[in-house]
Amino acid sequence: MKITLNPDAEVVKMIKEGLAAKDGYCPCRLARTPENKCMCQEFRDQIADPDFEGFCHCMLYYKSKED
Repeated sequence: MKITLNPDAEVVKMIKEGLAAKDGYCPCRLARTPENKCMCQEFRDQIADPDFEGFCHCMLYYKSKED
């Protein structure tokens, strides 16, 4: 398993700016809850799933199954 940033630098820049503006909470979510603090609970659950491969909700991180 490997977690990497989105290869699209513009997406990464936009999401990081959104995270900074929302004090580390996912810019794609309205609620400022612990579950939405980056790295969000949804993606942490996806990381724990050995069959999941793909992007987090906001497209900042990518989980690949292989190293």
